[in-house]
Amino acid sequence: MAISDSTAGPPSFAGRLEHGFVRLNQALIILLMASMAVLVFANVVMRYVFNQSIFWVEEFTQIQMIWVAYLGAGLALREGRHVAVDMLQDLLPAPLRRAVRWLIALAMALFLLTLAVLGVQIAAFTWNQETPAMGLPAGLPYLGIPLGAAAMLLHLLIFWRQFIAREFVQVEEIGDDAEEAHA
Repeated sequence: MAISDSTAGPPSFAGRLEHGFVRLNQALIILLMASMAVLVFANVVMRYVFNQSIFWVEEFTQIQMIWVAYLGAGLALREGRHVAVDMLQDLLPAPLRRAVRWLIALAMALFLLTLAVLGVQIAAFTWNQETPAMGLPAGLPYLGIPLGAAAMLLHLLIFWRQFIAREFVQVEEIGDDAEEAHA
């Protein structure tokens, strides 16, 4: 199931906001991963062809990987791609299973909210320190934690009912927008 159903008429304002949020999340991940690939490839070429490496690439791509992991977690949640043990809740009667899913969602929301708050604190605490190679604020990698937690919390809140019902969505790829426009 896709995020938006083009046969159901024009999407609502909330639907367009959700769609834009998912697309922004995807675009950030694509940009980060593409730049990581280019930088690592360029560094390998520099090292083996010119016998010199770009000293800051390793540090920068490590920071990018942290951001990709935290920003990608919300999209993975939407698609039901996180590791879960459903065996116990599958054995429960439907009303009790729904209550358990509510408790799981509530616990996740509280955890993500706590992670966002504590992540801001650790990013602020380390902001005045510098990374060794680039001299960037050391809080920059840690900033991915609260932003990723907040994004994942927003994903959870947006599709709360579907999460409870275990109706995970298949998030459309960015190129699918152009195909839908021509159809």
